[in-house]
Amino acid sequence: MCAIEYSRWPYEGGVTDTLNSGNSSVAAVGYARESSRRDGVRVFLLLAIVATAVTAPMWFLGNASGHDFQFHMASWLDVSGQWREGIFFPRWAEWANLGFGEPRFIFYPPVSWMLGAALGLVLPWKIVPGAFIWIALVLGGAGMWRMARERLTPSQARAAAVLFAVNPYNLIIVYYRSDFAELLAGALFPFLIWRLTRVMRDGWSAAPPLAVVFALVWLTNAPAAVIATYSLALLLLVSALLQKSARTLLAGGAAMVCGFGLAALYIIPAALEQRWVQISQALVSLLQPTDNFLYTHANDPEFLYFNWKVSTVAVTMILIAAIAAVFVSRRAKQLGAAWWLIVSLGAASVFLMLPISAIFWRLLPKLAFMQFPWRWMGPLGFVFAFVMAALPVRRWTQVATWTSLGVMAVVLGAAVVSDCWWDSEDIPVLSGGIHSGNGYEGTDEYQPVGSDRYSLPGANIPYGDPPGPPAPLIATQSSDTGKLAATAAKKVHVTRWTAEHREFTYDAGDDPDTVGVRLLKFPAWRATIDGNPVQAYAVDDTGQLLLQIPAGRHVVVVEFSRTPDRTLGAAISILFVLGVAGWWFATDQRHRRAPWSTIPG
Repeated sequence: MCAIEYSRWPYEGGVTDTLNSGNSSVAAVGYARESSRRDGVRVFLLLAIVATAVTAPMWFLGNASGHDFQFHMASWLDVSGQWREGIFFPRWAEWANLGFGEPRFIFYPPVSWMLGAALGLVLPWKIVPGAFIWIALVLGGAGMWRMARERLTPSQARAAAVLFAVNPYNLIIVYYRSDFAELLAGALFPFLIWRLTRVMRDGWSAAPPLAVVFALVWLTNAPAAVIATYSLALLLLVSALLQKSARTLLAGGAAMVCGFGLAALYIIPAALEQRWVQISQALVSLLQPTDNFLYTHANDPEFLYFNWKVSTVAVTMILIAAIAAVFVSRRAKQLGAAWWLIVSLGAASVFLMLPISAIFWRLLPKLAFMQFPWRWMGPLGFVFAFVMAALPVRRWTQVATWTSLGVMAVVLGAAVVSDCWWDSEDIPVLSGGIHSGNGYEGTDEYQPVGSDRYSLPGANIPYGDPPGPPAPLIATQSSDTGKLAATAAKKVHVTRWTAEHREFTYDAGDDPDTVGVRLLKFPAWRATIDGNPVQAYAVDDTGQLLLQIPAGRHVVVVEFSRTPDRTLGAAISILFVLGVAGWWFATDQRHRRAPWSTIPG
């Protein structure tokens, strides 16, 4: 005779079944799995309906053109084009800075721009943003459901999933900011908390999945990754205090180290090559944390208007979550350690959005590069969804309660939809700029050192105007004025021109020439003439790449090389992939055997 105790929900309809035979235990496990699958299907359908409702206005009004829409859309178009050139993992944004390029994909994590580009291969570009948003909302809701179902009743877990998917900060990202990468990284946050609670329960054996989720966040969005890192560090400390043991702290810390290792192919090049770009431009005036606390003051009316809108939403979320938490706190014992994790995360999120936290923004490493303290509304959205779903609502008031919440969500959504900027021209203009050879605008912080994108040829063409003729691929520098001018057609013949490989023949005649290639000088670009390495220079006012070509006819190759830091990052990631996979497989095999091998006969 054997006994298996199966515990599912800690309260409010929770089930504990004690079964007294091996056959009964197998049946119970099968029933639980089938019930879980059915509930998962219901949750997916519910989330699909909600995500469709959020993106439905885009079917009629065009795309919500938030602050970062053009940045992400241009990246997806650029990556999609490079895939067609055979470049699977782009490093250089070919068409940024009007075709002179920038090392955008070294510094911006790859998951979001690879997903956007992949969607563009199978869908019309005009619906790709909506599809991306739909996927992110469903994914985030699914993660919230997976975490909540272990602590709440099935109906509450479904409510938590919906509330997280449409929490106010997600709506701000979708309609005001269009920060697709942050939205996708935020969707991974519930998975991060879920795997952390598993580490609290199971210790070292649950660390590999936590490491994978943590790495995925880092490979999706850097500001969200900084939030995830500090959130996870805080919650590991809280769990150590609650358990009065260092087991979770050590296992979780090891998972974080493994997560950094898995993401090393992005983290190491981004960290080491920052000295080659103007990364400090990310923290210019009005982009620093001290300028972006809740209800800040500034002389820029447009900036102030946006900050106060976001602040109002944040304060409303804080008040609603705080009131709900008071009622849920009566069941803190039933929620166990998870309750204190929720409280700690909510308190830290609120604190870091207020001016009193300014010293932490100055002292904590990399925290300042989040730029906007109100980004902590991301974790706050998780707390908001959990405590609202966990409210102890009587059965006869459930309909009224959820109806009220639904009405509030619809009203908020309608207000945001009517207030955001709708535009159907962004995608055609960006696509047209790439196809015409004029490219698109670059990014200040990714400009190579010594370059000035505002001085490049064509930089004075207003956005949306018909593009003029693109700058020549090869230009000759005048020995008298030092200016670059179009090269005579008989002098140059381009044999290959891709994002990472530029090859042409040049006939300098009887005298050497100095020519400018349509590129910004960056240390990873290596040049050869007739197979011999040569030194590249830069135009003083723009940073355009210059080469000195000897007299006569020569084959010139300029290639984006693999730098040692990228090789090192890739090697570390491969080693950690093998190590974490082996660790995960070994612990999974033990778990598969344990329930039967440890049952007394």
